[in-house]
Amino acid sequence: QVQLVESGGGLVQAGGSLRLSCAASGRTFSIYAVGWFRQAPGKEREFVATISYSGGSFRFADSVKGRFAISRDNAKNTVYLQMNSLKLEDTAVYYCARRIGGDIATTEGAYDAWGQGTQVTVSS
Repeated sequence: QVQLVESGGGLVQAGGSLRLSCAASGRTFSIYAVGWFRQAPGKEREFVATISYSGGSFRFADSVKGRFAISRDNAKNTVYLQMNSLKLEDTAVYYCARRIGGDIATTEGAYDAWGQGTQVTVSS
């Protein structure tokens, strides 16, 4: 059974940076695409970023484009979300998710395994 564990969240001032990690168990991590989603208080969960199994393809939500970067280290079974120039509206619980298909996807239904989430709070 695949387990995904997010880490790296915390409290940061607006304009600051954080790097989230998504560590996965299992030996077949390298064949899966991975996505990041977030859910702010009172709002629905939304897509943030996704990366293909090889790392060669990725996509970002318009709201984070130019500020966030996504990468993966398949040798470490880990995907990273580098978040720069953080804004108050980036405050949310961030989740990573695994997609059995190796290609990128932006919808929740395309992912079959989820982590528990990590809180990111951006203060003024």
